[in-house]
Amino acid sequence: MNAPLKSPAKQLGGPVRFSPLMERPDADEAKTTQALIATLRYINEKTFADGGHAIRSVHAKTHGILEGYLEVDTGLPNELAQGLFAKPGRYPVVMRFSTIPGDVLDDSVSTPRALAIKVIGVEGERLEGSEGDVTQDFVMNNGPAFGAPNPIKFLSRLRLLAPTTNKAQRLKKILSAVMRQVQKAIVAITGRPNSTVATLGGHPQTHILGDTFYSQAPLRFGDYIAKISVAPKSPELKALTRAPLNVNGVPNGLREAVMDFFEGNEGVWEVRAQLCTDLEHMPIENASVVWSEEVSPYRRVARITVKSQLAWSEARSSAVDDGMSFTPWHGLAVHRPLGGIMRARKAAYEAARKFRAERNGRAIQEPREMVPFED
Repeated sequence: MNAPLKSPAKQLGGPVRFSPLMERPDADEAKTTQALIATLRYINEKTFADGGHAIRSVHAKTHGILEGYLEVDTGLPNELAQGLFAKPGRYPVVMRFSTIPGDVLDDSVSTPRALAIKVIGVEGERLEGSEGDVTQDFVMNNGPAFGAPNPIKFLSRLRLLAPTTNKAQRLKKILSAVMRQVQKAIVAITGRPNSTVATLGGHPQTHILGDTFYSQAPLRFGDYIAKISVAPKSPELKALTRAPLNVNGVPNGLREAVMDFFEGNEGVWEVRAQLCTDLEHMPIENASVVWSEEVSPYRRVARITVKSQLAWSEARSSAVDDGMSFTPWHGLAVHRPLGGIMRARKAAYEAARKFRAERNGRAIQEPREMVPFED
């Protein structure tokens, strides 16, 4: 593991200024990335052979697809008025809620959740590979840090999970029930959940709309460095935080709960940034470190509003699950993803996108404007 990098650019008590020299790839990182692509391809091939339709190798099951808008706050201080958030503006967004596995499981197999957001109509210098596009993606999970520190550790973990793809769902349900009890014991002793146990099915059975989501790994934030988070803001959403949701015997219980909520409610989330203020304790190359909110709290930069709507349909699934891709590498150069986990995602997500497009005979393109879903 790379030693922590201390930067002379750090301001006393203030945010660390971004420098390209902060990233320190491992010598064999390209080889590791190719092994990750091969392992994810195994998952893709297995689910395609079983179902005849190409799905994502991670985050395969969708629980809600929403359209709304993101509104950048006015009067942000300089350190927060960066990149997409440099000036007030209003942008259409697509939100996709999912769970982590690459196979589509009953919701009683309780795993970590994810939220992908596509902001549309964003102008500015682009990241390589997204030239000519006008989107900014944020890909988040409902934990403040990634489950592995770097690509090689993530590869080891993924290789253990890949052979279980789409096999013995009954056993997975039993294991999930056991892991949830194990997780309760861990939280009681340590005060925080274990990410490996959660991945094995030990995530609590709670309402997905009450979760707070995190980029987990850092990204450039204009002149600075930050992690991004999206948290429930409206009272109706906040009331769902840690709210129990029994989905045993209800294969698509999370999706049904999301649809029930947005049948009669709107939802508002805060978009927040946590600025890096100390490279030793908030490292770039170790994505498994939780950045202390006591040292650097998440601070609001925008909000997302979603009106009452049909939160999932076959038409929405076709448009988003098959017709769109989400990656932190769709975006502005001033929001460049940082660290080994983020670097590995670039090639891995692109390979997965090509697999889905080729197998499904479906073009996957970045939208240039918000087109209402044909529900």
